Amino acid sequence: MQKKKQMFGTNGVRGVVGETMTPALVLKIGAALGSMRKGTIAVGRDTRTSGEALAHALKAGLLMTGCDVVDMGILPTPALQYIIKTGRFSGGAMITASHNPPEYNGVKVIEADGTEMSDEEIIRLEDRFFAGEFEAASWEGVGAETAAPDRLEEYIEAVVRHFPAGIGEGMTVVVDPGSGPAALTTPIILSRMGCRVHTINARLDGTFPGRMPEPTPEGLRPLSEMVVATGADFGVAHDGDADRAVFVDNKGCYIEENYEFGLIEDYVCARNGGGLVVTPVATSRLIRDIAEKHGCTVDYTPVGSIYVARRMIELIGGGKKVSFGGEGNGGLIYSDHQFCRDGGMTAAMMVAVLASHNGRRLSDIQGDLPLYHLVKEKHHTHDPAALVRAIEEAFAGEAIEKIDGIKIVRDDAWALVRASGTEPMIRVMIESRDPDIANAMYQEIVQVVGRV
Repeated sequence: MQKKKQMFGTNGVRGVVGETMTPALVLKIGAALGSMRKGTIAVGRDTRTSGEALAHALKAGLLMTGCDVVDMGILPTPALQYIIKTGRFSGGAMITASHNPPEYNGVKVIEADGTEMSDEEIIRLEDRFFAGEFEAASWEGVGAETAAPDRLEEYIEAVVRHFPAGIGEGMTVVVDPGSGPAALTTPIILSRMGCRVHTINARLDGTFPGRMPEPTPEGLRPLSEMVVATGADFGVAHDGDADRAVFVDNKGCYIEENYEFGLIEDYVCARNGGGLVVTPVATSRLIRDIAEKHGCTVDYTPVGSIYVARRMIELIGGGKKVSFGGEGNGGLIYSDHQFCRDGGMTAAMMVAVLASHNGRRLSDIQGDLPLYHLVKEKHHTHDPAALVRAIEEAFAGEAIEKIDGIKIVRDDAWALVRASGTEPMIRVMIESRDPDIANAMYQEIVQVVGRV
């Protein structure tokens, strides 16, 4: 039986500070990482109130194994990943709980190429953690720490250089960093592209007084109001570590993340001419529609940005052309920039999308995309795996894919059923162009759930 991760989830290890997430735990993670990746390690954090304490613990674990540490301070996760991949580091770690509420924090481990650590290597790290196998250095071999918050400029300039000078001239944008580290990057990026920028929730504050770190339609109402009041072309908001970006259009209407993906995919694929679009099985069929429009093919992965990023790297290494990648949650990956979700690049890319449409408003451009209806539900159960198997058996006569959980594929709809990796429940997603068809398919699954 294949060994599974115990502490780490898809995007690192997280917990409530003072309960499951403690400095002692983070020190041991640092010691395990330092034992595996000898050399210089870059460390960063988001704005959470617990970030400084946990960063010190992480650095202590790294230093005790003889690693040198470069503290980048507060910055977005993709900024740290970019600095690591271009700066000849042995690896890195980010203290963040991303979109979780302020009482949470966590650790995300990053490899020397800027990608998140693979499942196989995380399992090795966990084995060291639980066994206490740390290669502590002697007194003359402990590491040294330096600070380099100024290196954030490297990331900002890398994003800006990606686009023609002045591409945003004449545009007005409202940025909502949510009191997170994007306050230090996205307004500057868009300003340097020529945009007029207004901000809301742009003061660094780990209590997140304006809204929670997860940018929801409800939480973004003040952003929508400011977009309308200022006559802005769009508003952009980030999650707690700014690896994702979500948007409201010129009318202040929230753009569902699959449609955000589609808008940017349409722009990128039109310029790349063919190739592959890599995305998880949970992403809307809209992404396939747009890919086919440009002669691209969709390559599906399990759910999780790390699987998308590593599949993109694998395909490119095999000589394949990869045009684009990402998830339907605002986390998009640009293979000519870096192999991780990058909210700052996504904010900048939306400027380029608008610039390519010769003055058309974002609300009108989105209106050109085909409409899909999505049903998302959770069902709690004491044995999620058994329930997934029961649903698979009930639909055995249909086309089923097993990339992640089971995906029942019909001509006019699809349903994805996955066991949660952290809670005793299954997640069900169903999509169709026709809401009645989607709801009817959901009822078929509910009937099976009721019998188990």
